Amino acid sequence: MINQVEKYLLGLQKEICSEIEQIDGKSLFEIDKWARADKRGDGVTSIITDGNVFEKGGVNFSIIHGDKMPKSATATRPELEGRRYTALGISLVMHPQNPYVPTAHANVRFFIAEEVGKDPIWWFGGGFDLTPYYGFDEDAIHWHQIAKKACAPFGEDIYPKYKKSCDDYFYLTHRDEQRGIGGLFFDDLNSGGFEKCFDFMKSIGNHFIQAYIPIVKKRIGTSFSENHRDFQLYRRGRYVEFNLLQDRGTLFGLQSGGRTESILMSLPPKVQWHYKFKVLPGSEEERLTSYFLKPRDWIN
Repeated sequence: MINQVEKYLLGLQKEICSEIEQIDGKSLFEIDKWARADKRGDGVTSIITDGNVFEKGGVNFSIIHGDKMPKSATATRPELEGRRYTALGISLVMHPQNPYVPTAHANVRFFIAEEVGKDPIWWFGGGFDLTPYYGFDEDAIHWHQIAKKACAPFGEDIYPKYKKSCDDYFYLTHRDEQRGIGGLFFDDLNSGGFEKCFDFMKSIGNHFIQAYIPIVKKRIGTSFSENHRDFQLYRRGRYVEFNLLQDRGTLFGLQSGGRTESILMSLPPKVQWHYKFKVLPGSEEERLTSYFLKPRDWIN
């Protein structure tokens, strides 16, 4: 299982990095191959910075081994306590320079937890979600159409199920606010057998570029002002808050002794927090939170 998944993930990483480099047209990914001193994990961290399109982005692969599942993994699954585990996955975040180009996040991962004398417990997880700073209906519709397309071969109920999971997960409880316009989020997937679940994870990974690149191409030429940039940096603060306070992947990585530099690559290079930030009623900025950052059926 592990070998099959690892081969796919490393290929996916190279494919996504190639597509991002082509559209950026300036910067190339810095490839940082690393290994833990205790020989319990290694990975490939790929970082792009100061590009024509992307101010910062990362497409990271890691595989980690441990003797005890972290609390973030056993909180809702006590049957995993005491098991040794292997976790591997791809995690990516792209932070654009232009405020009209949305930030994108994707993740696909595989876990297997083992204990002597017992059957292994394995599962897949992942998804992708979009965080615009200035919203466009056509972008949101396209994003969700591709998400639905990725799920279609696996049943009509799959897209609405994981679309709702995404809306529920990427919600800042302390702000009473969605992080973005959602997408897909799935976890603990093991029903139907390994091959079927693996095929689903691959479909999600393979559709990310189809979902994101057309939106980037459409918005990279949009002119913007310092006020637009200021709003983007303010909204990036919400991204930071979610990743540090709520994201289970961040917590798992840190609790498992993962590589901090790679785990926190998801944070944007520049960000602002304003006290009591106000937007003008009826403005593009106000419409982001009043219209776009609300769970809705974008396709219909």
